[in-house]
Amino acid sequence: MRWLLALALLAAAAPLSAGEAISVCYNYGCLSQSDVHYADEQLAQIRALLGTAESAADERAKLSLAMGWLLGWAGQQTPIAADRGGNTADDGVYGRMDCIDHSTTGTRLLRLLEARGWLRFHRVLDPVWRVLYLFQVHHAAQIEEVVATLGSESGANAGNGEAEPARYVVDSWFRDNGQPALVIDLQSWLDGQEENLEP
Repeated sequence: MRWLLALALLAAAAPLSAGEAISVCYNYGCLSQSDVHYADEQLAQIRALLGTAESAADERAKLSLAMGWLLGWAGQQTPIAADRGGNTADDGVYGRMDCIDHSTTGTRLLRLLEARGWLRFHRVLDPVWRVLYLFQVHHAAQIEEVVATLGSESGANAGNGEAEPARYVVDSWFRDNGQPALVIDLQSWLDGQEENLEP
């Protein structure tokens, strides 16, 4: 009988789910980092969401939501709940995130999804950066389309008809913590055209 009691106590002490942990950056330039644990139930929601994607464009739309969810859950465990879009609305607040924090953390989250096989139409690339107006440097996570689909925005090389992989940024810096990330084609982002998009 004692072994049954010991077994019950051991089961109660064990974590309910294995989940997965990643490190999130905050306080600008990854000055601070904290581990965030995603429970199996949360990851199952992400898998279900991304699993319904029927095209690359659909996967990007769902990825926007998924990134918001993941960062929102991270905000329940770390100070990044205080993060607001841009760099001025949360100036001086503990837990604020600049574009380096977002691009680093975003890339880690994307690689988590990629490692689990949940990105079927894209692969994760290293973060990308741009300079606007000679002094505005900005960084973002980056993905590349890997499966040509009907209605894909992928271009074609003139002359040989080979599809050239389309690249996109996944940029959560523009929005408050937990909101869907901006997912936009790389060239529009490089040109600063995200300013014209709906929040």
